[in-house]
Amino acid sequence: MKKIWGLIMSLALVLTLVAPVANADAAENKNASKNKKVHVQIVLFDGFDLLDVLAPYETFAAAGMYSGGALTVELVSLEGKRSVPSGMNGPALEAKAALDPNRPGIILVPGASGKPAGNSKDSIPNILWQAKQTGLTKKIKQAFDNKDVTVATVCGGSLLLAMDGLLKDKHAVTNQLGMDALAAAGAIPVNARVVEDNPRLVSGGGVTSGLDVALYLVDRELGPQIANEVETLFQYEKRGTVWKAEGMTPIDFKANQGASKASAEKQPASNIAK
Repeated sequence: MKKIWGLIMSLALVLTLVAPVANADAAENKNASKNKKVHVQIVLFDGFDLLDVLAPYETFAAAGMYSGGALTVELVSLEGKRSVPSGMNGPALEAKAALDPNRPGIILVPGASGKPAGNSKDSIPNILWQAKQTGLTKKIKQAFDNKDVTVATVCGGSLLLAMDGLLKDKHAVTNQLGMDALAAAGAIPVNARVVEDNPRLVSGGGVTSGLDVALYLVDRELGPQIANEVETLFQYEKRGTVWKAEGMTPIDFKANQGASKASAEKQPASNIAK
């Protein structure tokens, strides 16, 4: 009995020593979260897709509200403060400042809105190409060179970057209609709603994935409590697993099946009868 009592007292002593340390660590982490500041620049260019911009904007703005200003968001353009027309003759949005690739935080690049294919002036490929020609992707290249910046894309935003070789050999996703074009531009297409090639490159699929990209980044930067509060406000739950270039690689059964079929075709025909 004395032995048991001694063990209990020893355990109690250890717990009294450990508890203050654990509480101090928790307090330190909480203070660090409180002091964190994240700034998001959402890029506008002529012909941008409204939903690609507005869904992330509202998500980030709500996160800023619930975090007491720990996150701020603004609309920017390459040229600076100006009215930027959206695609499909949609309304224009006001860019408040020039894109700054040297400012720490997040830069989000949307896709375009227009005809899915073709060479017409209002086709998505042409709108993205014209945006590239303005020098926008050169600014994004500077952002990639800044270790304090995360570049995120929604829908055709990844295609815009891929057009200038910025996604070569990097995992990314875009709208399903553009996955072949993404591969042709040197990127590694991944069939997922949100893809994180590395912590500084996050891409989203179709237009509605902008909500999921933004919620993932809010969760990553500010924590799950803020992200959950935004989800509750929007009555929306983040969809899909965020694919990351880490962990175990799944078996590609389609590739194995193709290899087996090719092997079978190479086998000589058996002599059934002599």
